[in-house]
Amino acid sequence: MQSESLWLGRFQGPVKTALKFTCGIALLTYLILICNKLFLNGTIGVHEMLRPEGGVLGKIMMYSLFTSIFLGGVYFSDRRGAIEPEKSGFFDIVSLICSRVAMMGIVFIEIVMFYEVISRYVFSRPTLWANELSLWIASFLFLLAGLYAMQQRSHIRIFIIYEMMPRWAKKAADTFSVMLIVIFTTCLVWGSFDEAVTKFERFERFGTAWDPPIPATVKPAIPIINTFVTIKAVSNSITDWNTEDKKHTPADEIDQTEIDNIRKTLEH
Repeated sequence: MQSESLWLGRFQGPVKTALKFTCGIALLTYLILICNKLFLNGTIGVHEMLRPEGGVLGKIMMYSLFTSIFLGGVYFSDRRGAIEPEKSGFFDIVSLICSRVAMMGIVFIEIVMFYEVISRYVFSRPTLWANELSLWIASFLFLLAGLYAMQQRSHIRIFIIYEMMPRWAKKAADTFSVMLIVIFTTCLVWGSFDEAVTKFERFERFGTAWDPPIPATVKPAIPIINTFVTIKAVSNSITDWNTEDKKHTPADEIDQTEIDNIRKTLEH
């Protein structure tokens, strides 16, 4: 990541301080829960945190963790990666925040899977929640990755016929493709809105031993994040409308920065 601020500016310091504070609360609460479980026969675990029996400590742990994830997304979105393009509008900030949250989601999945493997094969105590928590995180990861791909313009694009067109035809093709995205999202929101609201209002759960509220959270997230993707697609189209016609070649797919980073890794 580069060091210059993209959009936070003078708020970068306060956001960093708030991130450290919420991470500290989450870590402290986690240690208290561990000590309580090991030495005081406490019963609050991952299963109870999503329920009323989790009590004050469970709520503090969950709220501080979610706040830390959000603030982490805000703070790390203020840095542009070496292979990331310059932001082209305000909505890029939303996309970048979501992308940083998704990147942290990958780390959380790795931690959960590592914990499950150790618990299952070393201590013969498999968990009831690891698989479903990974599924829950991966659901949002999949949705947010689509938004990030649209912001980075890294989605699959085939230029064989497109490059043969004159500029006016390219604009027409771009407009048509964006219209298809808008139509798809409109149909998706129209068809799933009532069901998404119903699942969220009754906080529908997964129906398993751990029983997390996956339907109540993922179902509304699908139309919401797809709407974000559509907004970004329209934003890209507006930005590209008056830009200079660019010829695409196979060399555009070569990421020299990533190649250099791989070489440095192999050298060490």
